[in-house]
Amino acid sequence: MDDKRIIDLYLARNERAIEETDSRYGEFSRNLSFRILNSHEDVEECINDAYLRLWNSIPPTVPNSLKAYLGRIVRNLSLNRLRWKTEKKRDCDANVLLSEISDCIPAKENVEQTVDQKLLSELITKWLSEEKKVNRRIFVRRYWYGSSYRELE
Repeated sequence: MDDKRIIDLYLARNERAIEETDSRYGEFSRNLSFRILNSHEDVEECINDAYLRLWNSIPPTVPNSLKAYLGRIVRNLSLNRLRWKTEKKRDCDANVLLSEISDCIPAKENVEQTVDQKLLSELITKWLSEEKKVNRRIFVRRYWYGSSYRELE
């Protein structure tokens, strides 16, 4: 089933939408979450939470790309769960990944930092648009999907 039909199921409040989402994007979602959490139990909790968030947010939101929308939800839930589980542990692989770019991302929310985040986002987008396709893919695979350096070779 294509994304538009799945979204239509959500809009109609048809519970089959979750089954169809899992059928189409379950493997993608689990792989994305597992790269961050490295725990099948935590992944399943995040995936269930992600489907609940989808159910609660569609409607009113109607995403242009269900895969991207779901991916963002899964990634954010997984990162939040990781932070919660590793508050006192600092040697986790995903913490290393996040620390690589943490100096560039403002930590607290205020007007100046919000402007900085927007500017940083625009600069990264501009920089990526000027890079070769292979470099853009490496950047996204590393910092969005959490691919290891070995996987990028």
